[in-house]
Amino acid sequence: MTSETSTEPQVLGLLERSLSAGCAASLRAAVKLGLADVLGDTPAKADSLAVAVDADPDALRRLLRSLTGHGVFAETSEGRFVHTELSRLLREDAPDRLDQLVLWLTEPWTWELWGRLDESVRTGKDVFADTYGGEFFEHVHTVWPQSAAVFDRAMTQASRQSAAAVASVLPLSGARTVADIGGGQGFLLASLLERHPGVRGILFDRPDVVAGADARLREGGELADRVRLMAGDCRVEVPADVDVYVFKNILGMNDEDAAVVLGNVVRTARAGARVVIVENLVDDGPGQRFSTAMDLRMLLTVGGRKHTREGLLALVERAGLVVRDVRPVNSYQHMIEATTP
Repeated sequence: MTSETSTEPQVLGLLERSLSAGCAASLRAAVKLGLADVLGDTPAKADSLAVAVDADPDALRRLLRSLTGHGVFAETSEGRFVHTELSRLLREDAPDRLDQLVLWLTEPWTWELWGRLDESVRTGKDVFADTYGGEFFEHVHTVWPQSAAVFDRAMTQASRQSAAAVASVLPLSGARTVADIGGGQGFLLASLLERHPGVRGILFDRPDVVAGADARLREGGELADRVRLMAGDCRVEVPADVDVYVFKNILGMNDEDAAVVLGNVVRTARAGARVVIVENLVDDGPGQRFSTAMDLRMLLTVGGRKHTREGLLALVERAGLVVRDVRPVNSYQHMIEATTP
């Protein structure tokens, strides 16, 4: 066996990975075209799908062929395309749809940032401000309102997708009040309150976010009489008189700000209050490939990070919290349970 033959799988594997941006772009194109929605339960030829989405038939066939290679769609022996479990997640009628998350992760401005990853690695800092002239969240919401709208819809999908899983393993025995800090529209909080009818809740986030809270939590909603909607910045303050504080996927900011947030809990909360932190860990579980990619994206955009298990535990303990337990929520999230001293 020659060296060329023996290294062929590695060569192909490396080249495939070098073109992985093509997979991301193909997924984005599929969502923008609405491919998953026009493909029903009956196998369809690319020509008929092209008519439905107003696309060039040959180019659409090439896109579908690429996505089939990544397992997103499948092709029958008759040359017709069918859904897979992955493609169904892109449909508008899917209860756990992820189409807006796909768009958010592939927004056009991200490509420029990925091209400057070496700079972020050299400096340990983001390149967003240097590339686009403003702080990430402020810039997105003021300069790119359409992208901000995609972000809001994506966060809604992410919250819906994981709320039930987190609520099923988050213990609230003996608690009277739970505060979801940076809780977005409150899908996790609503899931918790539905599971624990004797518990009251606080949704704490930016004013514009709280204003768009889930209908169940707003005036007239079925959970409204058990919920307080509070606007604020957890880097400045957190609610007092709370039994359980929940932080789900918001400690990926820089470590200094994360330490400030947790320190605010230690200073504000009563002794023995419970603090539950749900995060993706970059070195634990089958979701490692996803978490490590998100870790680099956060480095590029805000100079933040997804933590290692040891790093997040050290951050929690440095803030003055006492760690009680660490356990998986699902294949890509972990839960840390801690208490205030």
